[in-house]
Amino acid sequence: MLSNYLKIAYRNLVRNKAYSFINIGGLAVGMAVAIMIGLWMNDELTFDHYHKNHDRIAQVYQSQTFNGKIGTGQAIPRPLEMALRDSYGDNFKHLVMSSWRFRSILAHGEKKMAKEGNFMQPGAPEMLGLEMLAGQRDGLKETNSILLAETTAKALFGNEEAMGKIVKLNNEHNLKVTGVYADIPANNDFSKTTYIIPWDQLLASAEWMQRAVDQWGNNSFQLYAQIADNTTMEQVSAKIKDVKMKAADEDVTQHKPEIFLLPMNDWHLKASFENGVQTGGRIENVWLFGIIGTFVLLLACINFMNLSTARSEKRAKEVGIRKSVGSVRTQLITQFLSESFLVVGMAFVVAMILVLIALPSFNTLADKKIEFPWANGYFWGASLLFILFTALLSGSYPALYLSSFQPVKVLKGTFRVGRFAALPRKVLVVMQFTVSVALIIGTIIVFRQIQHSKNRPIGYDREGLIQIPLSRGSFDGKFDFLRQEFINSGAVVEMSSASSPTTEVYSNRSGFLWEGKPEGFQEDLAWTMVSPEYVQSLGLKIIAGRDFSREIASDSNAVILNKTAVKYMGLKDPIGTLIRDDDEEDPEPPLTVIGVIDDMIMQSPYEPVKQSMYVFDKYNNASYYNLRLNPAQSASQSLATVESIYKKNFPDLPFEYQFVDEEYSAKFASEERIGKLAGVFTGLAILISCLGLFGLASYMAEQRTKEIGVRKVLGASVASLWRLLSKDFVFLVLIALLIASPLAWYFMEGWLQKYNYRTELSWWVFAAAGTGALVITLLTVSFQAIKAALMNPVKSLRSE
Repeated sequence: MLSNYLKIAYRNLVRNKAYSFINIGGLAVGMAVAIMIGLWMNDELTFDHYHKNHDRIAQVYQSQTFNGKIGTGQAIPRPLEMALRDSYGDNFKHLVMSSWRFRSILAHGEKKMAKEGNFMQPGAPEMLGLEMLAGQRDGLKETNSILLAETTAKALFGNEEAMGKIVKLNNEHNLKVTGVYADIPANNDFSKTTYIIPWDQLLASAEWMQRAVDQWGNNSFQLYAQIADNTTMEQVSAKIKDVKMKAADEDVTQHKPEIFLLPMNDWHLKASFENGVQTGGRIENVWLFGIIGTFVLLLACINFMNLSTARSEKRAKEVGIRKSVGSVRTQLITQFLSESFLVVGMAFVVAMILVLIALPSFNTLADKKIEFPWANGYFWGASLLFILFTALLSGSYPALYLSSFQPVKVLKGTFRVGRFAALPRKVLVVMQFTVSVALIIGTIIVFRQIQHSKNRPIGYDREGLIQIPLSRGSFDGKFDFLRQEFINSGAVVEMSSASSPTTEVYSNRSGFLWEGKPEGFQEDLAWTMVSPEYVQSLGLKIIAGRDFSREIASDSNAVILNKTAVKYMGLKDPIGTLIRDDDEEDPEPPLTVIGVIDDMIMQSPYEPVKQSMYVFDKYNNASYYNLRLNPAQSASQSLATVESIYKKNFPDLPFEYQFVDEEYSAKFASEERIGKLAGVFTGLAILISCLGLFGLASYMAEQRTKEIGVRKVLGASVASLWRLLSKDFVFLVLIALLIASPLAWYFMEGWLQKYNYRTELSWWVFAAAGTGALVITLLTVSFQAIKAALMNPVKSLRSE
């Protein structure tokens, strides 16, 4: 019986090729979108699951209060490690101190390359469950050792055995390879960790870190943990909450520090905090695209329902005959569902082909490395359930509707679908365009928010500005010489150094005193050490006072504030203000404010500019050189000159540089990816809706062929016939606009609230989306409407 049903279904598909194409094509696109979004969601939801114990690994976080506002982050003081080991050691299987990931120069023989990695304590490989391809996980016990990722080892040594080989770090330290581990997958927070060096190696070469062993106010470190098997994250967090509060002095405890564990499963998706409360993060995008995928698939299913029920009169006699010869309703339902399963099965095959074709481009767009899970049994099981669900969703209504026809009326020729038979189809069309219009509005607003932030004044000139990252030791004491070399070459007009890149803040400080400081005020200031040429090289605007000068000896203890810092500190006349260190035991010399610059965006372009101090760098703590290229010659020519000078002075180091405008643009990458993905899915949703509309318009034109012929004979114009066939669809789209606009406004207003610096919801966005939807509807319907209106009435009336 089932084979008979499938034969009939196949014949119907072949007989009605246009409708079959629309049904299968629409479902295939909808299913392909759902599959792609499903793969993307799985990649996001399984982030960091490479680690066997990912559900028991955490990072130690802390919250601190500044003037009533709670800030949360992963930067912790070094003595916290020993406090946790001594007092709460039984609660942890591993405690691992780590540096922030940074770039270093790795060299072996003539091969030199810049790679990113971490300094970590010996327990890191075991805690992370690294897959060792050579050596053991305890390879970090030797101070002068290094573990390499597989691709890094191959880049340095080719096909030679890496174990025991010597790698030179930053042209200073010789490290022995004691292990090679498999590359960590892309959907992992440690995916860019291409080497691991013992923590003790960093301590031995950084005196300030040695001094930090008992500095509870120096939050410059990271600490990872794996909890013991007999406890939970919540229990451990509750126990360690006040460890810093109990151990630190009053200067630190005034900020009410609270220590807690952030589980590894939350690092990627739920790492956003607002006033000390976990508020989500990327998980919002995951659910957003999950909803979009569901709606796009629903749109495709609606097409199937609409076209199936719209053609009900053509199947009415078949139903009547089957019922008259003894078929019961359940058999008819089974028949129509089997047709649905056949269509969905064929659509799934087409969808798989579309996914395989689109996956490389999708990975580029989404910045992913998703591979098709051919060998994953769960995927194929989920696919089977997906097919069943889609077939039932799209086929249930047509099956119930068609099987309800009464055979007597059908066979007598008195069967009529009824005046309200088209109502469900109209409701479904309204649903389709409600979703499509809402997606159009949402996509426009996302791009408007991105553009709004891009157009925000950034406070410095990005054009022709590059930054060169510095490796430890190699550049010490060479700034003045290099600056003169670069400027004399004509390739550079100015050069400066800074302890942070132009687009980031590496350090924040508090513990200052100044005249007029309010009682109990807890300051938090971005701290950047710069050379005297910093303002000029970046093109910053001085709005009060003066710039640093090498000619004035007292400038070694000078500071420049940004406009926000002046307001934040309550300084009415900032020039000449003394800012003192409140450390009574080992105070730094007071800093004198000599100038105020206009605000520059160094952190998120979506947030207010942070209060910042720019201090004369007398300790040579530069991490970056900033070079302003000569605008009178091409950038490529200038870069070639800069590289030749660089290689002459640092022949053992690879030449690395970054265009500051590219680094700034990268801050919009996440939002731009979301916007582009939403735009693609919105386009496909509109395509699916238009396919359904095209099919319905074709069917209506076919059903009204004789009516159109009569009207033409009686003198109706093509324009009037076009209006006749188009007005119903336009009316449905207008209803969809009335529903979609307030829904889109509500949800996008909520989405914009997470940005302090945000665009407005302008009326023209909704008007443009509505106009676009109407134009698309008219273009889709007009083809069939005009075709029917131009038909020769003699042909349509010949049978009469």
